[in-house]
Amino acid sequence: MGSADIIERTVAALEAGEIVVLPTDTVYGLAAAAFGAEPARRLYRLKGRDEIQPTALMASSVDVLLEWIPELSGQPAAIVWALLPGPFTLIVPNPARRYCWLSGIRPETIGVRVPVLSGAVAEVVDRLGAIVATSANLPGGPDPRRLDEVPAAIRAGVVAALDGGELPGTPSTVIDLTGRKAVILRAGAGDPEEALARCAAAHT
Repeated sequence: MGSADIIERTVAALEAGEIVVLPTDTVYGLAAAAFGAEPARRLYRLKGRDEIQPTALMASSVDVLLEWIPELSGQPAAIVWALLPGPFTLIVPNPARRYCWLSGIRPETIGVRVPVLSGAVAEVVDRLGAIVATSANLPGGPDPRRLDEVPAAIRAGVVAALDGGELPGTPSTVIDLTGRKAVILRAGAGDPEEALARCAAAHT
């Protein structure tokens, strides 16, 4: 199957509400369409994840992200522009409670990502605009850096899987921007301390 066929199959699967595996700028991710709650629920069931756990909205660009969450403004938006695209998941205010099925017990917030992508996966995400994405592992399991490291139970449950070769293998750094100061919730890819410095600079 050629790359164009794989792209079309993956896009069609996502648009139909099915689950796929995609390479990101950090690890292999389990992905679903972001247009409704049911695709996200399918993703959670396949991963074996509790629905109270939050999952990020991954957009193809910062401009697209702001179209999907138009209320995002002020300092959080300035920090988004300062850090993204990049290997960061940012927890931002979500006053309209958009995509609340992704926010767990904090529907007034949402996690967002704009990764640096290229090739087939970039085209897939660009075609959808935004998707739901989380690491393609089982709860507590290692983050897959190669497609063959994605658990067999997950690979058997997806409609399509893009092979992006070997990835860095470190999940995104998670930064909470909903308080008075940016707080790192999980140190991961990128330079967390430098990211905090950029957050502080965006406040000035």
